Amino acid sequence: MEEYSHAGLPAFRVGGRKFASLASQADGYGNLMLTLEQQAAFVEEAPEIFLPIPGGWGKVGHTHIRLAAASEDVLTGALRTAWKLRIDKNAKTRRQKSTRLTGALIGKKRGKR
Repeated sequence: MEEYSHAGLPAFRVGGRKFASLASQADGYGNLMLTLEQQAAFVEEAPEIFLPIPGGWGKVGHTHIRLAAASEDVLTGALRTAWKLRIDKNAKTRRQKSTRLTGALIGKKRGKR
C-alpha cells in the first residue's frame, strides 16, 4: 500500500490502483471504492457513517465515510474492505491479462504450423 497525492490531497493505492482517498476531507468525508453490494451493506448497517458519493461515482460503489462519526475500528474495517477489494481486482486483472497473453502466444504458434 502506498500513499500518494491525488488532486493535492492524500489518496491510497495498492498495485498502482486507488482504493481510498481524502478528496472530500474538507466536507468531513473520506472516500472508499467498494462494490455496490458492499456499499449497500455499509449504508444499511450504519447510515449515519456511510453514504454513496452523489452522482455517477456513487452508482458504481464509491462511498463516503463520515470521518467524525466513524470509530477507529469502523474506519479500519472499511479501509481494509476497500483495500482487499482492490487486491482481489488487481489479481483478477493479472490473471485475465496472463490468459489473453497465453492465448495470443498459442494462436501465433498454431498459425506458424
